[in-house]
Amino acid sequence: MKYKHLLLVILIILQGTSMADAASPEPDKSKDQSDSPAAIVAAPTITKHTLSINGKAINYTATTGYMKINDEEGKHKANIFYIAYTKDGEKTATRPITYTFNGGPGSSSVWLHLGALGPKRVLLADDGNALPPPFKVVDNEYSWLEFTDLVFIDPVGTGYSRPAKDEKPEQFHGIDEDVASVGDFIRRYTTQNKRWLSPKFLAGESYGTTRAAGLSGYLQQSYGMTLNGIILISTVLQFQTLRFGPGNDMPYWLYLPAYTATSWYHKKLSSDLQANLKKTVDEVRTWSTNEYLLALTKGDALTSTEKSAIAEKLSRYTGLSKEYILNSNLRLDIHRFTKELLRSERRTVGRLDSRFMGIDYDAAGENPDYDPSYDPVILGPFTAAMNDYVRTTLEYENDLPYEILTGKVHPWNWGTGERGYPNVAETLREAMSKNHNLKVFVANGYFDLATPFSATEYTMNHLGLEAPLHDNIHMEYYESGHMMYIHKESLVKFTQDIAKFLTSSISK
Repeated sequence: MKYKHLLLVILIILQGTSMADAASPEPDKSKDQSDSPAAIVAAPTITKHTLSINGKAINYTATTGYMKINDEEGKHKANIFYIAYTKDGEKTATRPITYTFNGGPGSSSVWLHLGALGPKRVLLADDGNALPPPFKVVDNEYSWLEFTDLVFIDPVGTGYSRPAKDEKPEQFHGIDEDVASVGDFIRRYTTQNKRWLSPKFLAGESYGTTRAAGLSGYLQQSYGMTLNGIILISTVLQFQTLRFGPGNDMPYWLYLPAYTATSWYHKKLSSDLQANLKKTVDEVRTWSTNEYLLALTKGDALTSTEKSAIAEKLSRYTGLSKEYILNSNLRLDIHRFTKELLRSERRTVGRLDSRFMGIDYDAAGENPDYDPSYDPVILGPFTAAMNDYVRTTLEYENDLPYEILTGKVHPWNWGTGERGYPNVAETLREAMSKNHNLKVFVANGYFDLATPFSATEYTMNHLGLEAPLHDNIHMEYYESGHMMYIHKESLVKFTQDIAKFLTSSISK
């Protein structure tokens, strides 16, 4: 295991005021609420709140609880936990609604919920670092609630979501299985809360982008549900772009621009490359897709002179020694890079966000002990915040453990990807080809080494769309990592970008 949390993050790697199912009986709170699926069905809790954004008060309703998922014969299959926020005083038929989730697989929606989109957020330092405990939850003046209603979904096995009694968990834990259960939730919520005529959006992060792309086709094909837009945050649709291994050279050249951005941040490049991040990244993009890619395709046919020249350039663009690069056969996987870049300082850099540094027990080792942008930065603050917020502010009680990011959903069924590489990019292309009004927003962090921006660019440039449809894709970049919104400056820009995107995606 290259990271202790590798199975947990894989790629993350490192997300209506109706009384739906109100007929479910109120639980006897005098009894212990065990992990039994039969013990966790209760009527949603509804609370009223006010949030101030740009000096304007927004009154909203929060609905917290379960949606019962049944099959077509009416058999109870699962209880999906959700938290929905709807702005009061708005016509639901014209008010946009955004269904949102994180990734994993195995992640709850807590990161987008309390990091960027929801009416409350975890208070962090402006650079994204965790503040000393006890942690705080504050009003989120950058909440998307200003321009869209929000429904945060925890897929089965994450958060408080669980299979129904005697239902096997694995029936929900796979690419197709996950899309089907989340898609059923979206259909039910849309129907029960009379949102079929609302402008509808999906927002997913990391593996949540895989889910969103899958849903774009599933909702359209299964239910005739047409979306206005999809928001992809730290994207992975084509897994070959990310999986290092013998015979797959694709990640090596696609990761290089993100390596360069990381080296730039830690001031490991020459002065001319340090002068301007975007200019430097553009230079490396060009070189990696030409000379470096060609060199990798030659394999063992590469001459010693050619190999030396490539190693020289890689050293210039990464800050690593030429000798180390030659010993790595010109191929730097993510774990080697994050361990080697600051080895002389006895530090490692993060995978989710390479701005952050960690300290390993063995500075001479091959792989980092942990991801310094996960354990010390976001895990503690977001876990504490969610467990407190749901009970104190939302007044919802549940004694089950809230699965923030769990490995219990594994093994994951990758479908046809078991015989190759999972790829849902074709599903997105087909959805866009059938729905010419479908817009796609893609958010990228320069310092994201889990889903690097060049890999996303490659995927978007290889969808096979006609030129007019490709104009429906909008790319934005942030000087942050996988969860770009933990960086205050990026959070502000991110919210402004999404507000513009939603407005442009709704036909007048």
